[in-house]
Order: sequence, then structure tokens, then C-alpha cells
Amino acid sequence: MKIIDAHLHFCPGEPGYFEEIAKAAGHENTEEHLLAEYDRLGIAGGVVMGNRGLTLEDHDRYPDRLRYCIGLDSFCLKENGGRIGKKTWDLVEQHLQRDRCVGIKLYPGYHPFYITDPIYEPAYELAAAYGKPVAVHMGETAGTGAILKYSHPLTMDEAAVTHPRVRFVMCHFGNPWLPDAACVVRKNENVTADLSGLLEGRIIVDEFFREQRGYGEYLITWLRYMGDYSRFLFGTDWPLANLEDYIEFTKRVIPEKYWEPVFAGNAARVYGLDQWL
Repeated sequence: MKIIDAHLHFCPGEPGYFEEIAKAAGHENTEEHLLAEYDRLGIAGGVVMGNRGLTLEDHDRYPDRLRYCIGLDSFCLKENGGRIGKKTWDLVEQHLQRDRCVGIKLYPGYHPFYITDPIYEPAYELAAAYGKPVAVHMGETAGTGAILKYSHPLTMDEAAVTHPRVRFVMCHFGNPWLPDAACVVRKNENVTADLSGLLEGRIIVDEFFREQRGYGEYLITWLRYMGDYSRFLFGTDWPLANLEDYIEFTKRVIPEKYWEPVFAGNAARVYGLDQWL
């Protein structure tokens, strides 16, 4: 079975947060370790959710097996005084002109703007023009500085309705607001969801489903409610979770007959990665 990791972060060797969560997940925050794990587990490649830089050079460092979404995160807004000017959008467009750039990533919650705010209109115009999706952080955030009302999955409904030519990816399936997330994805044909970031660190899968039975059944209920597994993408949120554990976890919540599309086919379609199938 082919696997595509539709959601990871790539900051190899960066001290602090990424190094700590990699160790907690039983990994090393290095390019060599990531690619070795991809080889061992049969992961063809992954999509980096870009952050901490917009220059072209910032995103030249990815190995061949990674593609990226150019990210408009809090670092970008701080550098621009809380605004996103023409120079920034010109850079975003230059990224979208690259084959290796497969979309745009937005980070509501980590900065105080709804994705329907006019500040993001150029992102949707560019995404529609280049035929590449907009991935959006939805749901719980890391740390205490974010504001959750901006990352609630219901906010994607209005964005999807008012921008029907844009393909949206709801990252993390809006966890923990799973009923709201499922409703938004089911209602809007231009919305898919990745299943990254639902776990962190290392787990013993059998033990997790015993001890967290309520959550496991809750997740499975709302995945089934959707009734359309072509709308879900496998992702790990590397280095947050152990890759092998995450594959097994995903197999437990997705019926086996849908493994191939969820683990690879859907991501290939959404992000244009047919070469990895």
C-alpha cells in the first residue's frame, strides 16, 4: 500500500520545540531520520506545511521526497506589522509558480483573523488562479497564546461557500470539534480534511483504544457520518507523533476497503502528487 504524508513540518536540527516533540515521539528531528523512517514504513513522500519564512530560499532546502504549502503564519504577520502587503503576495505567487509548491497554508488561531477576513482574499484569488488548494489549521492549537475562536471549523463553511473555485483542506479535521468539522466537510464539495495532529508522542495503539475508548468511538462515528472517505487525507503532523503508531491508529479508524484512497490516493488528487502512486 502506498502512503503519502499529507501534513508534516520540516525544521531539522532546530533546537527547542521541534526537537523536544520529536524526542517525545521516539524520533530525531533530522532530515536523515525522517527519510529513513519514510523508507522503513513505505511512505512515498510528504507535504510540508511551511512556516517561518516566505523567501524562495527558505523553501529550497526540502529533499526531493517533500513538497510544500507556502505558509502565512504568525512570523509572517509580525514581520509585516500585522498586515499582508503586496510584496508578500508577490512572493506567495512566485512560490505557487513552482511545481514543488502545492498549495497555501493559513494559520488562524495563531493570529487573530478569521479566514473570511479580507486580509486573506488575495490567497483565495491566487489559489483559484493556480489551481492549488488552501490548507487551513483548524481546531485546537499548540500553546496558550492562540485564540481558538478563529480556528473553529465552522469558520471554514463561509469561506468555502464564498470561494467555490478554491479547494480547501481542513487540517486536523477540526479536532476536537468533530461534529462541526464533519458537517462542514460533508456540506461543501470543495472541502477535504486531513487526519493529522490527532495524537502526539508515542502510544501503544491497543492500550490507547482501551483507555481512550470514548474518543476513539467518537472519531469513528463522525468519520462514518461523513459517508465519503474520498474526502480524508492521511497526515502525521511530524514530528508531533510517532509515524508507525500513527499509521496503525489511522488503520483502526478507517475501514480497510478505504485505506488506499485515504493513505495516498486522496492526497495525490488534492495536491497533484500522482507521481507518488
